[in-house]
Amino acid sequence: MTLIILLSLSLSCFSVFGSPASQPRQEVNQYFRFDEQSDSWVPVELPYNFVTCVNDNCTIVGSIREVEEKRVDSTEAIDVNNGKKEKQNYKKLLPVRKRISLTKMSETSLWITGESGSIYERFWNGVHWVIAPHDLPSLAGPAISVFMANQTILALSEAGLIYQDPQGLVVTLYEYFNVQFSTITGLTVGHDEVIEQKHIHVKSGFVTNDGERIYFCTRNGSLLELVETDPPRWENHGQPPGADVAVIADASTIRQNLVFTVSSAGELYEHDKTTKPPWKKHLRKEGLPVDTYLIPSKGCIAQGLAGTSSISLFLITKAGKLIERRLYRRKWKWILHGSSDDQLLTSITPVSMEESSEKYSLFLTTAAGSILEYQMTKETGASQDNQIGEAWVNHLHPPHAKIARGIPGKSYQFGRLFFPLDDGRLAELHLSGYGGENSGPIHQVNIRKKGLLKYVWSVHDVPESEGWNAEYCTEERGPFNCMTGVKDEATDLAASRTVTRRQKGPSYNYLIPDSSGVETVNLGGMEKEHKLPEQLVNSNFRMRVMQGGRSMFLVTDSGLSFEFLYNNDVGVWLRHEHSTPMNGAVGSYNGSLFFVDIHGSLLSRERSNNELQWINCTAMKKGRQIISGPPWDIKKITATDAIYFVSKNGRLLQFTVAQKNFKWRDCKNPGNTKVASIVDQEVLREKVVFVTGRNGKLYQYNTLYKQWHEHYQSHHLTLSGLPGTATRRSTLSLKGSLFMISEDGGLVEYHWNSVEGWMWVEHGTPHETVKFIGATGPSYEGEQLFLVGSDGKAYLRYLDCGEWKWRDWGYPGTENASVDEDRQNFSKHQNRGICVNAGNSDDTKDLKQSKNNRLCNPKVLSTRPIPSAEDKVIFELRDGRLAEMYRVKDFDWIWTKIIATPTSLCSVNFWATRDISVECLNLVEIKDKLCLTDRLPWESTMNVWMMMEEEEGVANLWVHKCRIDLGVLHHDVKILGHLNKINSNDFESEGEILVKLGELSYGFYELENEVFRKLVDEINMSGWSLQHMIDRKTLL
Repeated sequence: MTLIILLSLSLSCFSVFGSPASQPRQEVNQYFRFDEQSDSWVPVELPYNFVTCVNDNCTIVGSIREVEEKRVDSTEAIDVNNGKKEKQNYKKLLPVRKRISLTKMSETSLWITGESGSIYERFWNGVHWVIAPHDLPSLAGPAISVFMANQTILALSEAGLIYQDPQGLVVTLYEYFNVQFSTITGLTVGHDEVIEQKHIHVKSGFVTNDGERIYFCTRNGSLLELVETDPPRWENHGQPPGADVAVIADASTIRQNLVFTVSSAGELYEHDKTTKPPWKKHLRKEGLPVDTYLIPSKGCIAQGLAGTSSISLFLITKAGKLIERRLYRRKWKWILHGSSDDQLLTSITPVSMEESSEKYSLFLTTAAGSILEYQMTKETGASQDNQIGEAWVNHLHPPHAKIARGIPGKSYQFGRLFFPLDDGRLAELHLSGYGGENSGPIHQVNIRKKGLLKYVWSVHDVPESEGWNAEYCTEERGPFNCMTGVKDEATDLAASRTVTRRQKGPSYNYLIPDSSGVETVNLGGMEKEHKLPEQLVNSNFRMRVMQGGRSMFLVTDSGLSFEFLYNNDVGVWLRHEHSTPMNGAVGSYNGSLFFVDIHGSLLSRERSNNELQWINCTAMKKGRQIISGPPWDIKKITATDAIYFVSKNGRLLQFTVAQKNFKWRDCKNPGNTKVASIVDQEVLREKVVFVTGRNGKLYQYNTLYKQWHEHYQSHHLTLSGLPGTATRRSTLSLKGSLFMISEDGGLVEYHWNSVEGWMWVEHGTPHETVKFIGATGPSYEGEQLFLVGSDGKAYLRYLDCGEWKWRDWGYPGTENASVDEDRQNFSKHQNRGICVNAGNSDDTKDLKQSKNNRLCNPKVLSTRPIPSAEDKVIFELRDGRLAEMYRVKDFDWIWTKIIATPTSLCSVNFWATRDISVECLNLVEIKDKLCLTDRLPWESTMNVWMMMEEEEGVANLWVHKCRIDLGVLHHDVKILGHLNKINSNDFESEGEILVKLGELSYGFYELENEVFRKLVDEINMSGWSLQHMIDRKTLL
């Protein structure tokens, strides 16, 4: 020990005082690492990769390579083969998808569990491949795998429970299959069998080749065997001595009851219940590299590779290498096959061995998402000590999509293999001409032609549960029937379209996902970015509906926030004070409204009991400053709800809002551009957010798989950076559209249906002189869309009998336009496809506008209109007022009212019954509920609004409770509170409201009879505690 310390010191002194030209060179002959299993230092075989993992996202951050005899400069690495400089490449490892699995049920049926936890079947009905759902009950949680034994289907949930489908392949309901043990075999004490009750949680399973039994690995590391399913009969085989069962590598392939398992420490064990002892450990070969401990993954059995009696078990080491455990002439031996180009292998997909073929292939998935084929020549000679001849073939992956890491594929037929993609879809690697989307089961393949054919990739769509576009099959007769497809030449296409279509090339043009957090840059670098529209937030998020038909918010140019409470002909403005001016209302969720201030901070307006409070969401952990949010709000409430925003630096941000467990997440941006705005959040597709990039292209972000994809569009088409509108008429069909504004001010539609897929449709503008200056407005029934033109008019794009048409609704005047006149005028102009509102024609416009004062401008502002109710839409006018349109029937709309706003200088309004410029407001408590009253000065009527109690899944609501006629004009009227009244039969009525008029006058309003009684001389009444009510109120 002393000698070593002195040696280290002498080397240090030499390096300090010695000559720079003669500094010693440290020679490294061996590297060591600390092994936790053996609690000792063990040598490392070079090259050795350093891998770091965060939330199952693993990346190679460095590597140690063999030292060349000829020393090179430390800043460069010289390739001895070609002498070129080689930069160190950090390979990007894909995340682990823990719920994806593939199970082949038959030649016509493939069952898949997706990352969402759903189960669906890809079934060949004789004409087409169709998708059928088989989800577990909602209370069961997500599924992670499916098994079939003895024609019984079992599903394993993420919670570790097993569910059984008792009726066959096409049944969508599962019975709960409780895995409990009344008798645990194999454990005995003397002659008495031990009987225990246990609740077992299963981690994974393995079905034997004969399909008769299933072996399960439990979470506590035990091996279970399901011998029979009806009734269930179990055997518990326990654990290896001093170890556990992390995964089942193979079961009953070599011989009956022989099971191979891998422990958490990476050791190989075998179990045979017919031998004593049943557990045996496969010892590691002396001198075997230390990084050959095994990963917990399924293996592959091959017979006859080294002779007719040889048996090979292929596994993967923790270093990502292929290793073989071979049995030949009753002797086991380890053979390390390695990998190609230092690729990290993660799973093995076995294929059937063809006796007439001279080679045997294994398909292996790499951590980077590629497929490698390892070809081995079958040996028949006597000498078996030499390694089998091999060849690595890299099949890469489908264009712009990678193979899911660590998940074995499934060999469907000879020359056809299925693999799950990392973005949730399904990929097929097949021989050219022997597979693909429209190819069903092939019963005979010429094996001799295999050498002449090349493997090619096909990508298959999956259901919306994974964020994609495959529709479920139906029971209707036709080619997409769930059981039997029928060819039908009369294809029922979508409604014919008379607008210009732009045919697309491939269905998708995907970007390579970036999982490391460093944005990928293409060869051309960042694409040309267009300038974002001015006042993006204020013009597109100026108005927001809080509760349809009851409440909406308005953010003014000066940054003030007002809430408009309304009910038919009654409305009132409330101001929400904040120290920082607001820029817009960017989202609402379950009674909470989200604002962005002028600094980009996200603020939430929350109601706590009867009080309102502001919450600074940007100040939370990992909070960011934003510029915009989703154009339309989430309607349904789930346990994983989140709102997506766009940050100032053009990244998509996820803000979890479910159950008020606020949390930020950076979703980054597409690799070659920044995000301009959100077009749609999970309206057209669940688990998908559509955005426009600052390069004018359309992208989608899969919220489940955390990946970006780019949609193909024509080079001449450039999208503006404005939000869009998504339409989807029914949740039972995926048919729908995205409506956006192009850079030149025209309307663009991105439409999807099951027959034609995705297509671009350019609707243009109603006139050559008109452009759309704002974002698309609300859509009704997926067939009507409102927009604002540069001429200050409101336009409607609607689908009438399969034909898209324009309608010009102009802008409102002080009088309502006649719907009958509009219909007559529409019939005159229908040949031109443009309908003009007769009430706003040029002949009458000057006459109406002359009635307005000089501060009024009734033309429509470019602010994005919002739907105030099911058949109502609100626009903002250029003078600051609001205007509402109401649908009378089908495509007939009328201007119904103009609403004065607190900041508008124009005083010309019209309403159905009265002006709503309310000046007197009062917050009180009636029957333990917060109430708001409004009244005009010196008016005899008063409206009472009551805050209803919050119900599950429903936000707080202001409800118009009653309208009190005081019968007297008074400028000082207040409600003091509510008094209960007990009738003679001990029945408690609605009671009465105590009202104060001026200083000394009081009155009662009976809620039940809706009668107001003024009390001047007599204040105390029999049965009432009036003085107590007066004393406890602070409003007197």
